Amino acid sequence: MYFRDMNELEISGVKALLEHPANIAIIPHRNPDGDAMGSTLGLCHFLKLNGHNARVIAPNDFPHFLKWLPSSDTVMVYETEREEATIFLEKADVIFTLDFNTLGRTGEMEEVLARLTSPKIMIDHHQMPGDYAAFMFSDTRYASTCEMVYHFIQYLGKADMIDTNVATCLYCGIVTDTGSFKFPKTSSVTHRIAADLIDKGVPNGRIHQDLFDNNSYDGLQLLAKALSNLRVFPELKTSYITLSAAEMAQFQHQKGDTEGFVNYGLSIKGMEFTAIFIENHEEGIVKISLRSKGNFDVNLLAREHFNGGGHMNAAGGKSLLSLEETVAKFLDIIKTQHP
Repeated sequence: MYFRDMNELEISGVKALLEHPANIAIIPHRNPDGDAMGSTLGLCHFLKLNGHNARVIAPNDFPHFLKWLPSSDTVMVYETEREEATIFLEKADVIFTLDFNTLGRTGEMEEVLARLTSPKIMIDHHQMPGDYAAFMFSDTRYASTCEMVYHFIQYLGKADMIDTNVATCLYCGIVTDTGSFKFPKTSSVTHRIAADLIDKGVPNGRIHQDLFDNNSYDGLQLLAKALSNLRVFPELKTSYITLSAAEMAQFQHQKGDTEGFVNYGLSIKGMEFTAIFIENHEEGIVKISLRSKGNFDVNLLAREHFNGGGHMNAAGGKSLLSLEETVAKFLDIIKTQHP
């Protein structure tokens, strides 16, 4: 576990950086989810209210079910706007990195970010943070980075500047990273923050609809295929799902369609560990998501075997092997490391 609240000296340092209008780049991780986009856009709205020229620069595109977020149409995507994004990054006075803690999580942006000398501020809740940031708010006890951004704004003494746009973005990330308030790290503080955000005008019912009742017909057919590929090993308390590139193409996969698929394997009675393996020919990898219950550490497993990481009960990784070879490797691992 890693606990790293900001101390008074660091808060004073951040306040000094933000004392005057500045050019500020805000970066989520590659393949950003609801917490990544909610935290970056929420912080962006807040910084703009304080007179800064702030811009969210995402390493690659984000899912369609997040494109209702306030000002999501202003997000610069490095993968398709590389020259413009690089220019903004090079002119940035301050760089925020949110919902990740190693620059490798930004994909092709890593080279640019690593050479920039502008002070970086990390806000993140994953394990084993890197040391690239001048100021760190890194704590694994929090359920989401959006919850941390809320506290960060409080640290700055400007909680009264959380308007409906800021609140909507932060609420989105809290909902998605807590599994609609059901995951273990959801605390009473999480609920109090959510209540305060609703009091600030968050349309909470509509947000849940936009996030979870926004499926396409093909997306549901892809889910059906994923469930038909589900394999269960009761003696190992383990399950897994596979999706080949051909199956993804068959159902006209869009970014974000497989969000949450991995959780179905863990919903089966008696299962304590599950995985999903998704073949991606464009990137030449098999994308892996891992979930567990209790004390089975999938973050450690992802780091040791699949070039990834995350949380104890939720992590991701990748494999350069074929889909079949990756699954075979996984099966070999769980025979010795099952829950």
